[in-house]
Amino acid sequence: MSVVSCTPSIGRPRAFDVDTALEKALDVFWRKGYDGTSLSDLTEAMGINKPSLYAAFGNKEQLFLKAIELYESRPCSFFLPALEKPTAYQVAEHMLYGAAMNMADQAHPQGCVVVQGALSCSEAAATVKEALLNRRVEGEQKLRARFEQAKLDGDLPASTDAETLARYLGTVLQGMAIQANNGATSEQLRQVAEMTLQAFPRAG
Repeated sequence: MSVVSCTPSIGRPRAFDVDTALEKALDVFWRKGYDGTSLSDLTEAMGINKPSLYAAFGNKEQLFLKAIELYESRPCSFFLPALEKPTAYQVAEHMLYGAAMNMADQAHPQGCVVVQGALSCSEAAATVKEALLNRRVEGEQKLRARFEQAKLDGDLPASTDAETLARYLGTVLQGMAIQANNGATSEQLRQVAEMTLQAFPRAG
């Protein structure tokens, strides 16, 4: 936990918890999108003034990217932990069921902040959009490498196209994020996950 001491224009220095403030910023970005979020929205939610925000996080773009890093490292994150599963099927299963549970969780905004951010960014936010797209590509590359290893292990059929399989699974996950944002329930997303798994290639 890191605490930053900032000096407001009037009164004594005020300390605030950076991690807590970042969580609050993430929630605002998730609900309103990058373009739809103003600095006033952020400072109000985070309980700090603009100079404190700039001192601790940099500009709005830098704050958003820090919030995305926090989002991807949270305990409920399912993508990276899934890559550690022992079989390709379990990798897909963990990702799909994790998405079904997490993306429709009523405890936070629906969908995926990365997917929604990439879809809704304007031309003025081109740098942010590019960063989000690069994260998606990196994730797909990691998934492809995991499936390539599964082929070498005999866990996936030798004829499997690991690149297409990774893109297919990524496409389903993105679609689930959009469905969740449009109000789909966890059970409805779980049904999509089950149908996807029925078509997943398995050795033997």
